[in-house]
Amino acid sequence: MRRTLGLSTSVFALVCCGAGHAQTAATASASASAGVETVIVTAERRSENLMKTAISADVLTSTELSSKGVLRVEDLQFVAPSVAINNFGQGIDFNIRGIGKGEHNSQTLTGVITYRDGVPTFPGYFTEEPYYDLANVEVLRGPQGTFVGQNATGGAVFVNTNDPVIGGGHDGYVMAGLGNYYDTMLQGAINIPVSDTFALRIAGFGDNRGSFFALRDTDPADNCPQQKYAGCKPGYNPGDLKWGAGRISALWKPTDALTVSAKFDTDYLDNGAYPADSYVSGFRNYPGTNIPNPHYTDIFHTTANAPQLAIDRFVRGVLKIDYVLPDGITLRSISGYQNGNTNYTADLDGQSFVDFTSPSSAYFVDNWTFFDRVDETIYSQELNVISPDTGPVTWVAGAFAQADRYGFEKPYQFVIGQPAGNPFTEYKLQGSNPTSAWAAFGQVSVNLGGGFQAQLGGRWSTSLSKNNAEILQYGLYIPDMQSTSSSSFDYKGSLNWSINDDQFVYAFIASGYKPGGLNVPVGIGIPAPFGPERVTSYETGWKATWLDGHLRTQLDGYYNDYKNFQVIIGYPAFPVFGFEVNDPNPSKIYGVEAETQAVFGDLSFTAGLGLMHSALGAFFATDPRIVAFTPCDPQSGPASPSCINLKGHPQTYAPSASFNLSAEYRFDIGGGDKLTPRLNFSHQSGQWATLFDNPLLGDKLAPRDLLGGQLEWSHDGYLVTLYGTNLTDQHYVAALNSGLRFAGFPRQFGIRLFKPF
Repeated sequence: MRRTLGLSTSVFALVCCGAGHAQTAATASASASAGVETVIVTAERRSENLMKTAISADVLTSTELSSKGVLRVEDLQFVAPSVAINNFGQGIDFNIRGIGKGEHNSQTLTGVITYRDGVPTFPGYFTEEPYYDLANVEVLRGPQGTFVGQNATGGAVFVNTNDPVIGGGHDGYVMAGLGNYYDTMLQGAINIPVSDTFALRIAGFGDNRGSFFALRDTDPADNCPQQKYAGCKPGYNPGDLKWGAGRISALWKPTDALTVSAKFDTDYLDNGAYPADSYVSGFRNYPGTNIPNPHYTDIFHTTANAPQLAIDRFVRGVLKIDYVLPDGITLRSISGYQNGNTNYTADLDGQSFVDFTSPSSAYFVDNWTFFDRVDETIYSQELNVISPDTGPVTWVAGAFAQADRYGFEKPYQFVIGQPAGNPFTEYKLQGSNPTSAWAAFGQVSVNLGGGFQAQLGGRWSTSLSKNNAEILQYGLYIPDMQSTSSSSFDYKGSLNWSINDDQFVYAFIASGYKPGGLNVPVGIGIPAPFGPERVTSYETGWKATWLDGHLRTQLDGYYNDYKNFQVIIGYPAFPVFGFEVNDPNPSKIYGVEAETQAVFGDLSFTAGLGLMHSALGAFFATDPRIVAFTPCDPQSGPASPSCINLKGHPQTYAPSASFNLSAEYRFDIGGGDKLTPRLNFSHQSGQWATLFDNPLLGDKLAPRDLLGGQLEWSHDGYLVTLYGTNLTDQHYVAALNSGLRFAGFPRQFGIRLFKPF
């Protein structure tokens, strides 16, 4: 079921005041002379050394999350190569290597799924969950069809929170921060050892921040367009943020064989609003002329003539049970329950052109508005049987099931209108979109001798999606009772060679699959469902450790054969309406990635580089933003000014180059005190926001070069950190949606205090 709009600001905070933080001061200030630490990845259902695993990934520990300023999911694109994340508020379009999600609606599933403590999270909404009290975050590049399944054609993210410690003390941490924009943050956690077999951990997070935007309320009914006349009522929310989150974790280990872990999360995320303005406001001059654009504004100076609201609430429960049999085989069960509600109101056109020179000025109003209230509930269950880690043959087998239901609340709590309240200019929807998925999977690894290992894995998946909805389209009642299903067998075959303890090479072929979905019917009929996407990836890589463990490198190259890319175009027979189809010809995406991590005494640094080329297959489409009445068949065209052949166009939000660098040096200043300056830099090349590559409609997003820094003082068990993000205060468009441009974070700075106990 299509959600026409999901909005938010795509955020960047290289060193944000509320980063996921759970290390002790001793860990943060410990000598790094031992070299680069071993990194563990759990993507294949067992703990493995990343440098000996045939996978391209970044694993960020809690210390790295803090030092690199990773607060939430969208920050990952600035610390990992080939990652692009675009936050539109009610949902995030996450792409790795140009594959993931390119359409901003709920019926298009994500191609990069996020797992929290072993449970796949909401694929459509509630994706801004903050990072706090984390153990690590794993970013996996390339299709993860065997172990993750149908929503990992681009990759997957595993977020692992800290577990309670049985037999530990009443320890934990507190961190507080103050910053510009009236930003105040507080988070912390405590471990509670209840008995010799049972422990609890309680963690909490809160953040309160003023808006980045200077919002002019130009609603004539508001009686105060300039926000300065006596007696006028308050204006619309400009995007003041109020976040609160909490987590209770329990760990029970009555015997050496049985381990039971339970975690319960609750989040209240009030973003106030997702301010955005029209792409028209970004042109200093009218395109192709020297005529000044009177509506040009800085991206942080917006107008609104409609109310705005943005609140997400949700809960999650995860139950994980491990039982180890006498022969070392592990039986595992992971059960998940998630329930949330998203409440969103927006000025859909993002423009209200007005002369502010007098209270009696005439208004030029384009008054498209949007409102929705949507519930989402997910039940999931995974079962694993895992062999011991030792021996010439290791294996994993598993089964997975999930039910996910979107509920578009009654009466008609999904509304697009101009003006609101007029039934003949409104599009309204109510009902539900239940989906379900089942899968069985397994992988076997065989040591062949001479350091060689062969791996073969596969997963059979099937999915079902239904629409049980009612639509009022400009006064026309349209019932929507449809269903669609799809199945796939995905696989991975890999040949690995451990040349010696420090050199590892691999080559594999892997496939991934993302289910199709349903188009919402329009007044001219019920469009056909769109089909599943499929990707086949060929990758080879080399991982190495140098200089007695002080330098680590990773190098990989990949080629993706990407079929049936899902995209919204103009309805072929009547392009006034948009609907979702599959690109009839394969896209080609290929590239290389290189990363390094180094520790030389008190100096340490990390760097990552991604180079990528993408090209669509032959594909004819009408841009749904431009009114056209000429038929346009996706397979045959014919080509015309309105029927465009997209062959060779790059994927959306697929930067051809991405680079990140982080460096720090730890000074011993006496008395046991340490002073550590850090610099973080990130570059992303220009990107296209739509497949039509039309700069006149704002499609071209400029490159961004973002610099952040920290100065950390370790004293008597305390950490005091001065931080700054986007130090050059680059104002840039982070994403484009429905003609609206969304800003990345401006410069932020402040101080935070961290104290373990």
